[in-house]
Amino acid sequence: MKLLVYEHVSGGGFAGQPLDPSVLSEGFGMLRCLTQDFKAANYEVTVLLDERLSKFNPPITADFIVPIFYAHEAEKILAASAKSNDAVFIIAPETGQKLQSLVRLVGKLSKLSLSCEVNGIQKVSNKAVLYETLKNKGFCTPETLALDVGGDSAEIEREIKSKLGYPAVLKPSDGVSCGGLSVTQDGNHIETAIAKIKAVSSCKSFIVQKFICGEAASVSLICTGTEIRAISLNKQNVQLSQPSAASSYEGGAVPFAHPLKTEAFKTAEEVAASFSGLRGYVGVDLVLTEDKPFVVDVNPRLTTSYVGMSKVAGFNVAEAMIDAVLKNQLPTQRENKGFVRFGKVMVSKPSFDAFQKATQLDGVISPPFPLEGYSEAVSLVAGLGESVFDAQLRFEEAKKRLLNIISGGK
Repeated sequence: MKLLVYEHVSGGGFAGQPLDPSVLSEGFGMLRCLTQDFKAANYEVTVLLDERLSKFNPPITADFIVPIFYAHEAEKILAASAKSNDAVFIIAPETGQKLQSLVRLVGKLSKLSLSCEVNGIQKVSNKAVLYETLKNKGFCTPETLALDVGGDSAEIEREIKSKLGYPAVLKPSDGVSCGGLSVTQDGNHIETAIAKIKAVSSCKSFIVQKFICGEAASVSLICTGTEIRAISLNKQNVQLSQPSAASSYEGGAVPFAHPLKTEAFKTAEEVAASFSGLRGYVGVDLVLTEDKPFVVDVNPRLTTSYVGMSKVAGFNVAEAMIDAVLKNQLPTQRENKGFVRFGKVMVSKPSFDAFQKATQLDGVISPPFPLEGYSEAVSLVAGLGESVFDAQLRFEEAKKRLLNIISGGK
């Protein structure tokens, strides 16, 4: 089978626009690991790649790389490339309905889509609607308000104070990762938080949720469309910031040994079963408190945790996704082969030679691309070990080797 893999950030979706180095490290990392796994399963793989990345000859094992040079060119070339492939795998954000539109495009081309169905994506992409659905079905979720992004900030503050209280989390209705997200301890910076939301989303509404104290985690699932199996509990390292600063996803660890693992698996499977049209890979974000999991989000697409899971899963996760879509088969194995800790490492903008050396380093998943207009770069680094401690140690060693190459360890 011939596969076309498109990851929106690294694949030219932002051609002609600035590429956020931090988001790029996640996007390219997913693209590289997924391509590697598809190749290991003996599929022929074609990828689209932003020309600003392809010119550096980055480490990716695709059979064919199609460079994207200009703005708005990606979808046209995606459609043209799909014609010579049997199936298409889309990785894209739900923001602005980008994921939905790309999956819909694949459907119009009469090509097999390995992504969730459009109706399934739509059901979980709007966080306000998702919250109401989850609440009505009896799942534990943070108390949530859906508010008008153009509303009076003083009135918004009063409503948050009277209905939720503080601290509170403000985020876009169609956001992904930590984009536009703020945690506020009071109502003094509501306008700033809303401005941050507007910068990443064109939705007319946003949501405010009661802050839940606990461990940020996610569950990775494989879905056939009718059957679901949780395959991994993943720890998320998230930096939640006040409205004046950027919140960020910094990486994580796979697997996550937590007392609520069994309940987290059961909850995530029940959540995914509540929505038709979810198939292939699906992620459910949770906050694990001392006594129960709270459902925060449903991701109808590949998530960054895949870069860790692909290294420790006892089976080829990419092949399992295809088997789920094509054969209605779920993986029977959930045991892991060790532990992996992965995270972002910010470095000074590397020279071309330093970049090339970094691509050869063991543990560097996404190299620090020296993008024009930035004085710094971000790499995604992983450490694999037989224990959590060993994985953390290997991560620190890989990080040190990278820093030594880029800036002498300073």
